[in-house]
Amino acid sequence: MKPINIDGIYIPSEDVVAREIEGELIIVPLVAGIGDMEDELFTLNETGKAIWDRLNGKTSLREIIKDLRIEYNADPNFIEEDVLGWVNELVRRGMLIEKSIL
Repeated sequence: MKPINIDGIYIPSEDVVAREIEGELIIVPLVAGIGDMEDELFTLNETGKAIWDRLNGKTSLREIIKDLRIEYNADPNFIEEDVLGWVNELVRRGMLIEKSIL
């Protein structure tokens, strides 16, 4: 797997659907082999949801990190590590893909 590109634009895979239920964002795989074999559903916490909501096909991870630093007034290195780690995990699970720039 190639490393996460901080200047890349990542989008949800077409093989998952996300629904908000009682304030939690639930990601549901639509095909076998997506996500964790032990868990059919993937629930995002508030921070994960804040990242997911910004995956609009136009915003790079660098821009998302910048927005979250301002919104959460948190340590820049912590936010960057958290976002890149989270995106890496969801790419590994097949839930996010890097958008190709044409």
